[in-house]
Amino acid sequence: MTGSWQVLLPPAIDPSGPTAIADFAECTGMDEYDNVDAALDDIDRYDAVIVRVAPLTAEVIDRADRLKVIAKHGSGLDNVDIDAASERDIVVCNTPGVNARSVAEHAIALLFGVQRNLHTADRHVRNGGWDRDAHRGRELDGDTIGLMGYGSIAKETAQLAEGIGLDVITYDPHHDESIRDGVVRVPTLTELFERSDAVSLHVPLVDGTRGAVSTEQLDALGEDGVLINTARGGVIDEDALVDALDRDAIGGAGLDTFANEPLGADNPLTDDDRVLLTPHIGGVTVDALQRMSEGACENIRTVYEGGIPDSTVNREAIEGAIQ
Repeated sequence: MTGSWQVLLPPAIDPSGPTAIADFAECTGMDEYDNVDAALDDIDRYDAVIVRVAPLTAEVIDRADRLKVIAKHGSGLDNVDIDAASERDIVVCNTPGVNARSVAEHAIALLFGVQRNLHTADRHVRNGGWDRDAHRGRELDGDTIGLMGYGSIAKETAQLAEGIGLDVITYDPHHDESIRDGVVRVPTLTELFERSDAVSLHVPLVDGTRGAVSTEQLDALGEDGVLINTARGGVIDEDALVDALDRDAIGGAGLDTFANEPLGADNPLTDDDRVLLTPHIGGVTVDALQRMSEGACENIRTVYEGGIPDSTVNREAIEGAIQ
């Protein structure tokens, strides 16, 4: 059965996953095309696609005559038109939780980085400086970290935060039952910001979260407060964030995701030394990349064998169509 399915891979993927499905799949990387757009122009020859950040719009999906499964290499599906896939009875699934530890560690690393001025101190030393007072930092022990969302990544973040002496509170109306003892639940997003020394975002980008963090929340965070985002850039109203920084309404931010990626050099966030920036690498560790590759490919195997993966997000729309 070797090669009986054609599978399109993202430009970079750990080889363990594709190797595991080589008995039935012939895999082609998007990097074998001139660019991602060229790969998506050829979508009609594929039975399955593993996607990281490439946009699978309704127009792309409409041309995917053979496509049976879209497997996300990760958890966030804001780059996939799930409704369009459902109309074509295409399974859409992800690998939730497999990069939770990696993203959680990055969130805490960003918090340390901002509070200890690691990015500016590094640049200062590389430029020949040695001004220790100019890079005076803040300790985290005894502070309160607020978690917007309490899914798998937030749970890992809470565990790490408690280990370094932080108190943890959360706002998540969708995960009431899973909030364990020791993590205080607050009733509103603004109260989360008001009661926190730092807030870390852990929610998907959906209609209810788009631009949810804006002036009201940032003002509530306060002049020493720190905003951390390893979720999706669109959750933050970036204009409001820039304004809050300009007004010294918050102390700083550690940002791994942005409304538009890559972040342009003319973005005002790049000029502010109180902001630590990373290029959407929260889940990019050797360990997580292997787990995501293997999980996405296992989901493809499940569909190939006639099943529906446990992580299918459009199960209700397509169940019965998959034989």
